[in-house]
Amino acid sequence: MPSHGELLIVEGVYPARIDQSLESRGAAANDVNMLVAAGGRQRSEAEFRDLFAASGFKLTQVFATPARVCVIQGERA
Repeated sequence: MPSHGELLIVEGVYPARIDQSLESRGAAANDVNMLVAAGGRQRSEAEFRDLFAASGFKLTQVFATPARVCVIQGERA
């Protein structure tokens, strides 16, 4: 990747706070499904920020989409 390249990840982003909303319930159900079916989990924006930093990137923006996933944008740190 060139030094000016961007990293884009399309992924669900776990809400910062879990409450009784439909969005929170869906995120929690998806998190359990990912854990059981694939051994993975959903991450919050803060966790993505830490993951990017550990990989030499800086998280620059998170764009919500109508498809219940986000586009997470990063650049080289």
